[in-house]
Amino acid sequence: MTLRLCETFLRRSLRFSTIRKLTAAPEHAPLYLRVSGCSVFGPQTVRKCLFHCTPASLVSSSAFLDRLQKGRAVVSDEGLCHHQPVSVPSDSGHQFSLLLKDPDQPENAKSLKVAIVGAPNAGKSTLTNQLLGRKLFAVSEKVHTTRSRAVGVLTENDTQIILLDTPGLTTPIKAKRHHLEESLLVDPFESIKEADLVVVLVDVSDKWTRNKLDYEVLKCLALNSDVPAILVLNKVDLLKNKTLLLDITAQLTEGVVNGKKIRIRGAEKPCEKLAAKSHSRHAEEPQSESVKDGVSQEGQDKDRLKALKSRSGWSLFKDVFMLSSIDGEDVETLKTYLFEGAKPGQWQYHSEVLTDQVPEEMCVNTIREKLLQHLPKEVPYSMTQQIEIWKESEDGVLEISIKLYVKKDTHMKMVIGSGGHLITRITQEAESDLMKIFLREVRLKISAKLRK
Repeated sequence: MTLRLCETFLRRSLRFSTIRKLTAAPEHAPLYLRVSGCSVFGPQTVRKCLFHCTPASLVSSSAFLDRLQKGRAVVSDEGLCHHQPVSVPSDSGHQFSLLLKDPDQPENAKSLKVAIVGAPNAGKSTLTNQLLGRKLFAVSEKVHTTRSRAVGVLTENDTQIILLDTPGLTTPIKAKRHHLEESLLVDPFESIKEADLVVVLVDVSDKWTRNKLDYEVLKCLALNSDVPAILVLNKVDLLKNKTLLLDITAQLTEGVVNGKKIRIRGAEKPCEKLAAKSHSRHAEEPQSESVKDGVSQEGQDKDRLKALKSRSGWSLFKDVFMLSSIDGEDVETLKTYLFEGAKPGQWQYHSEVLTDQVPEEMCVNTIREKLLQHLPKEVPYSMTQQIEIWKESEDGVLEISIKLYVKKDTHMKMVIGSGGHLITRITQEAESDLMKIFLREVRLKISAKLRK
């Protein structure tokens, strides 16, 4: 309790001193660093932050990473910041009518559509759940838990944020391997086209992929360069050597954020080299974009996409965040940034809408999440589900019966488990999650059947 009081007092003191100092900040100051959430901002945005900020050129690696090095305990579902008191309807008819209901927006309404993209298993659904304050999207450590585009709606006061949670950008070969729908290869691109902001999520705990943006992500950014984008480095709590974040940031941004060079001690040299390459490349781009010698726009696009394969980052990011998507304080910083970026515009949904998913779809996704968590390798991807019963009992309990269809006898034994313990555990965990989604008592039954 004493430590908590000291921490609160310190934060309030820092906030007071920060507001007083930043009010007189020069207009043409260099890029600033937000320590809480570790975001690189321009001076106008920094004035609203809650923690002490210093010019990036004066920040050492130890100061830059001080808060992240402290480490944090894993936050469970109960640790989500709850902002929405309403529930998701358990009746598809009710949910459909709610989606068609006219938005109850105020006079000075604001809105922002945010497309969250990234490689498979980057943590997109986890981040979306944290922003919403409710676990509405399936999450697991295996790739392609999300199989179709889903919308999360966050409404507070006069602002509505629409979160487009997309499947991990993938290739046709990988999609075939995991029995994915063809829509997964198209939806992410469509999401970006209708978005006001793109959040590119990168898993920094994966040493094989963290130093280079996925080609599919780069392709999305290149084909929609008119849509503002920010970079979010996720899972920093799992990175033992936090100083690596400096080099990762330099590589993924090509040393440039919001049109300015990143000036952080310890990463200044690589940033300068990358920035020089970036500026020289951008100087050549206007010439290549003009139609010359009968070269079509389509041919230019192909050449531009081909050139992306040699690039590791994107130099047009507006801001950079470093966070853990399971950390409420980190996510709150990003959430504040999104609300500040909302612009006057019509709401798309009624304030009671949390998602555009139908209840049956959410149930299937929840069970798929548990299958992915508890079963090995490719086993869950080959299974299909069928809803046999979905009704409300006389005592007001939502009764759901799901049939799992398994292709192999060996898979059947894995699903059932010794003495039926595994399928019982999966049922109990899925039932608990569904009760939190619908905010009502749920009685779930899952059975398995062999289908060759």
